[in-house]
Amino acid sequence: MTVDLAAAAEFLAGSARLLDRRRADLLFGGGDAEPVLTALDGYRNPDGGHGWGLEPDLRSRTSQPAGALHALEALADTGAAGAERALGVCDWLATATLPDGGLPFALPIPDPAACAPFWASADPSRSSLQITAVVAATAYRVAASVPAVAQHRWLRRAAAHCFDAIEELPAEVHAMELAFAIRFLDAASTAWPRVAPALVDRLRRHVPADGLLHVAGGAPDEHMRPLDFAPLPGGPARSLFAPAVVEAELDRLAAGQQGDGGWTVDFESYSPAATLEWRGHRTVQALALLRANARL
Repeated sequence: MTVDLAAAAEFLAGSARLLDRRRADLLFGGGDAEPVLTALDGYRNPDGGHGWGLEPDLRSRTSQPAGALHALEALADTGAAGAERALGVCDWLATATLPDGGLPFALPIPDPAACAPFWASADPSRSSLQITAVVAATAYRVAASVPAVAQHRWLRRAAAHCFDAIEELPAEVHAMELAFAIRFLDAASTAWPRVAPALVDRLRRHVPADGLLHVAGGAPDEHMRPLDFAPLPGGPARSLFAPAVVEAELDRLAAGQQGDGGWTVDFESYSPAATLEWRGHRTVQALALLRANARL
């Protein structure tokens, strides 16, 4: 399956926010890191966190763990050039961390207009493995270029919380929580080479051979899929799936490019802005994932 990079660029030019266009230019157009960092700064608050709809379905201006997640995604692209900002995100995350080392799914949202209800109704006093794991997983990706991130006090506490919470996962676990827990273990396996792979193996029984788990409470056709568990090659999470399963998922991802050049998402959005912004974000993520798996 051939991906049309020119069509993707045209889609992003007409339909994506500036941050995603700058990320695509850095990754595929020979652009520089600095414009990505400048675009990211537009979502940054004086407290060091990120809000203002950086998570498309969380339109609040307030700094949120989900904003930190998307900031770290961009900072994983910028490498060492984004070191100062990456450590700043970790500093902010330390302020949002609860006593047990976990992050709340969301902090209080005083301006909930156009926010998805699961964000607006989150309990800020309770740690969420789902958000802690995916934020920590993304931080470990950043740490590949910014080693100081791996040693940051926030990430070390978050990792300890995730390991403990994963040890105690019940038999009935939400698909997104499971996927992000495994993604965390995969990303953390270099820093924790004995603990993380062993926990991946322990979670194997929860993951069907085809890697498809329906997202309870989501859209009818919304699933966690193999690339949600193990997006990158080389880590222990890929051992959960036969090579043919991964190859089929990569074929499916490549075939997901639409006639307008962009990709879609399989979940519901909660505002017209989010609907469009998710497509731009998804398009950049799809291209980056295909390249990381030697498909571009």
